[in-house]
Amino acid sequence: MRVIGSCRGGLVALAGALWVLAAIAPGAAAVQAAIAPGAAAVQAMAEPPAPDEPAIVTDPTSPTATSQEAFDPEEATEAYLATLDEETRAKSKEYTEGGYWLGIISLFYGLAVAFFLLNTGLSTRMRETAERISGKKPLQTVLYGVQYILITTVLLLPLSVYAGFIREHRYGFSTQSLGGYVSDRFIGLAISLVLVSVLLVLLYGAIRRAPRTWWIWGAGVSLAFLAVVAFISPVYLAPLFNRYEPLDEGSLKDRVLAMARANGVPADEVYQYDASKRTTKISANVSGFLGTTRISLNDNLLDRGTDEEIEAVVAHEIGHFVLHAVREFFVFFGIVLVVGFVFVRWGFDRALARWGSTWGVRDVGDVAGLPLFLVLFSLYSVAISPITNGFIRSIEVEADIYGLNAAREPDGFSTIILKLGEYRKVDPGPLEEWLFYDHPSARNRILMSMRWKAENLDESSD
Repeated sequence: MRVIGSCRGGLVALAGALWVLAAIAPGAAAVQAAIAPGAAAVQAMAEPPAPDEPAIVTDPTSPTATSQEAFDPEEATEAYLATLDEETRAKSKEYTEGGYWLGIISLFYGLAVAFFLLNTGLSTRMRETAERISGKKPLQTVLYGVQYILITTVLLLPLSVYAGFIREHRYGFSTQSLGGYVSDRFIGLAISLVLVSVLLVLLYGAIRRAPRTWWIWGAGVSLAFLAVVAFISPVYLAPLFNRYEPLDEGSLKDRVLAMARANGVPADEVYQYDASKRTTKISANVSGFLGTTRISLNDNLLDRGTDEEIEAVVAHEIGHFVLHAVREFFVFFGIVLVVGFVFVRWGFDRALARWGSTWGVRDVGDVAGLPLFLVLFSLYSVAISPITNGFIRSIEVEADIYGLNAAREPDGFSTIILKLGEYRKVDPGPLEEWLFYDHPSARNRILMSMRWKAENLDESSD
């Protein structure tokens, strides 16, 4: 579940807030995507399929059959978790834990590519090619950026194909054809060529104009650019990957719009989009701005979810919107960017003093040093990922609680969370959850909903 309009739409690294940097540092993006179950991105298109038989078993003795005399949230949580069959649970565990190792491999693979560009002098030759073509610094930066994106895309292609296509099909989590995958890759590449070129021009322009305080201006430019991308993504970028159509008229649509109006969401339409052509993961979002606010449900949610589950999901997304998750994300990740740029400045100066002549990198304003810049930022991003994951988990908890109060569907919320458990380990240890999870675990989310239910038994059992 995601809120595209809350600066996570199409963003992967650092839980979506560093999507643009991830686009030019594929290794860092891969490690963030692999170790943060639940993070979504424009370029991360492969997701898991519905099994032939539902993993969720409806039983008259399940926690939906409540008794006011003795309702124990802990027991109800265990009863829900017990409905997830062992085969699905084992597969989910293997997939999640394998993702941790894939993340480590991806990190070192990305670092190896960066140092290959530096140590072979290829990055310097790319800069020199740009300088021969044009004497204008902005155009030189664009030309270098285009070369960088194309070369790193090729160098990282084997791991990208394995992580995004082969592995997803191996686990039965992708419905996408090879042709569809290739098409998505080309669309993503075209978007990256445009957006990253603009970002690099702005970033290196700030560095060259303020050589002593560039880290402040660089962070500001990056945050402003991120804001623009986050706002345009749901309206202009997401439709490049999916077809959006108004949801058919009916009671579900009426209830969703009524919930939106009751909670101050200025949306007058509910859309559905064709995620099933590449995945069977369920998802929804409330996105848009300046009169473009919309509620979007993917077709897997509509096909697999009950009305109660769908309302619970929508209420969660409405919670993000109403609680101003956008503002919280930008404040938090603004700080993350500033601290990150301070670290990059410190590391870049020291690395340049020791190896700059060998690499042919002149100074921090030299685009040939971009691989080093991204190595440092990637290491910083991975190092602080438990902190960023913890922040995002707190945002998700807030939205969960808001959604429970808005939809008043604790059982619908619990069963939809279990469906996410088909590809997210449902019961990680405390340390594992703290390190790797950017959403609360299924156990913790269901327990929270059962505690809510215990305080609202008369209503929730009606």
